[in-house]
Parts: sequence; structure tokens; C-alpha cells
Amino acid sequence: MSDASYRTAPDATSKMPGGIPYIIGNEAAERFSYYGMRAILVVYMTQYLRDANGELELLSETDATTYYHLFTAAVYFTPLAGALLADVFLGKYRTIVTLSIVYCLGHVALAMDDTFYGLTLGLGLISVGSGGIKPCVSAHVGDQFGDENSNLLSRVYSYFYFSINLGAFISTLATPLLLEHYGPHFAFGLPGALMIIATWVFWLGRQRFIHIPPGGKAFLKELFSAEAVSALLRLGVIYVFISIFWSLFDQTGSTWVHQAGRMDRNFLGHEWLPSQVQALNPLLILAFIPLYLKVIYPAVERIVPLTPLRKIGAGLFMTSSSFLISALIETWIAAGQTPNIGWQIVAYAILTAAEVLVSVTALEFSYTQAPLKIKSFVMSLYLMSVSLGNLVTAGVNMVIENPDGTISLEGSSYFLFFAGLMFATAVIYVPFAMRFKERTYIQESVAARTEETR
Repeated sequence: MSDASYRTAPDATSKMPGGIPYIIGNEAAERFSYYGMRAILVVYMTQYLRDANGELELLSETDATTYYHLFTAAVYFTPLAGALLADVFLGKYRTIVTLSIVYCLGHVALAMDDTFYGLTLGLGLISVGSGGIKPCVSAHVGDQFGDENSNLLSRVYSYFYFSINLGAFISTLATPLLLEHYGPHFAFGLPGALMIIATWVFWLGRQRFIHIPPGGKAFLKELFSAEAVSALLRLGVIYVFISIFWSLFDQTGSTWVHQAGRMDRNFLGHEWLPSQVQALNPLLILAFIPLYLKVIYPAVERIVPLTPLRKIGAGLFMTSSSFLISALIETWIAAGQTPNIGWQIVAYAILTAAEVLVSVTALEFSYTQAPLKIKSFVMSLYLMSVSLGNLVTAGVNMVIENPDGTISLEGSSYFLFFAGLMFATAVIYVPFAMRFKERTYIQESVAARTEETR
């Protein structure tokens, strides 16, 4: 089937679009590959990294944390390039397929070369591939819907996020075991194989998808229109607030892993690896999403209207409290105690509850508030909030590593600093959110387009 024969507008139907299962399946496999690789990064850099002669060349915990967050920042900065490629030149489908191949090559580099060169090359390719497809995939989900079935968007973005965390949960349990028992080649090889499967599944759905054509010059015209500039400025401020959420959240793969290594990890009769504890987050997401949709949201709605911006605000306040627990854990460790990992599980539960409110909501909100021809671009700006948050964390770790010792954030003071930063951000967010004016943009169905031409 040629590009010209693809459908370019949603069907006039109230049913679920036929391409959604392929997108959900692709996302589950792709997220397995990404989170499986990322789950073992700090352990790999501090325990397995070698030089060109095969000798161990390990990084310190602080350096590994800095590199981890710089990589994550890169992954969430490159969506800007992927969005421009999709919205202006190739369209979302072709951009996703092309950059997925680059993504696969990054996994191959990590699996085959356990030196710092292989690490740099692999993470560089993954940041281009994974980051480049992110805004396209999430916008591609929304493109499948028209006016008649737009009421299903909230449910589908929840399914979409559910698939992300299903893949993340399985991989975060599996890859640390592979690293522990079989080494980095197998541990990085399995995520690479899943990324190949993800690309294949997405290709299978090509004839079921709605392919919104690239905007070309029309994209630039809309991007610089007064309406789009106004939308971008409003959303941009929201994303700055959300970036601090990501500054804290993504430390579950760095500082929380280091902390877990100093705790009693015997829980429910099983001794957990430090990097495996991260699997709690996607597992809790799988439980929390239906709980929010079926119980919490309907109950709150009976008391007060639950807007997207109110959900995000509540999530920002909850995030701060999770780091207060991390600070308490660190206080016990400094006193010579060995607290049980169950305390970190409590922190994970609070942080995950906040994630559903902030991340799932912001994903749908970004799509609906983006003008039609620049949806991937707006999604890339949302993803850059993750990049900005990780740059904040990397910057803090670079400063505290400064040998002159002018700034010291050790032990519990480190976690208290981030808890305070998040709380202050949430307080400042409230008055801005109260003044935000929403405007929704949904793709027109075939029937609506036909009506307009009459």
C-alpha cells in the first residue's frame, strides 16, 4: 500500500479506532526496551563498566547519577527534532519507523560494547531514536480520533499509559536479574530484541492507522499564528512547573537505587536487588490507573469539578511528601540503622499516585490543547519538561561534587532540598492554574470534512 492510499482523517464513528491495539502493543514493547535498559544503568556504570583492555573502569555514585540524568535529559530534549521532522516533512508514521531503527542500533551498541565508548555511542543513538519518536507516538494516538469518538480519549491515554507501565514493570524485574547472572551483554540484549519487536508491531498496523499528512509550510504558518503562540506560551509555563516533578520522579532510577542498596531489602520473603525496587512504580501504576478511573475520580467529581489542571496541582503537592520519606530513611541510615525497604515502598506509592495525576493528565491535556497542525511539536515541548527536570537534578549533583565543598547536600539534606523545591513549585503553580484558559482542538472526522466542502 502506498502512502497515497493511507486514510488521512478519522472515521465518523463512536467506536474505538482500529489502529489503537497496534499502538498499544508497540508502546508496551518499546517501553520494555527503554525502562529495562535504564533500570540497570547506574548499577552498570558503578559495577560493570570496563576500559578498552577489559579492565574495570567504574564511575562513582555521584558521577553515575550525573550521567544518568544527562542521558535522560537528552532523551527528552530530542523530541523537538522528532516533532519537527514529523510535523513538517515525513509525517508521524514514517518518522516513528525511521527513528525506531536508530533506536535499535543504540541497543546493539550497548549490548556488544561494555566500554565507556560503547556506553556513549549506545546512549547517544537511543536518545535520538527514543526521544525522536516520543512526541510522534503520543500525538499519533490522538490522531486516530474524530469528533464522534473524542470522548474515548481519556480512556485511551490511560490504556496507553497502562501499556507503558506493563512493559516497564516486567523489564525492571527482568533486566537486573540478567545483569546479575549473565552480565551486561544479555541484560542489554533483551531490551534490544524487544525494540525490534516494537518496530515490527507498529509496522503491522500501518493500514489501520489514520496518517495525518505533514504540515510543511502550513505547519510554519500555524506555528507562528497568534493563536498557536498564545497556546504555546500558556502551556510552556505549565511545563516549567511539571519539570520539577520530573526532577524528583526520575531519581527513582538513580538516588533511590543508591539508597536501596543501603537498606534491608528482604521483603515478603524475597531479597530484592537495588535496581529491582523500581519495578514497584509500574506495578503500582497498573493498580492505580483503574482505581483512579473507576473510584477516585468519580468520587471527587461528586464534590468538586476535577479539571486537568487541578489533577496536576494535587500531584505536585503529593510528590513533595514522597521525598520527605526518602529524607527520613536517609536519617535512619546516617544513624547506623538499616531500615527495611518497606519504607521506600511507601514513598513509591505516594510518588506513583502523584504520577497518575501529573503525567497521565498532562499527556492528554497537551494533545487536546495543541492546535491541529503542531500537535507533535507541542508534545515535544511537554517532553522537554522531563529534560529540564533532569538537567536540574544533574546540575545539583555537579555542584555538590565540587571539591571546594562550598555547597553540601549530604544524606537527608539532599532529599529535603528536593522536597522543599517541589513544595514551593506547587504553591506557585496554584494561582497560575486558576487563571489558565483552556481551548480544545480535536482532528475532524471524514464526515465533518465532507460537510464543510458542501
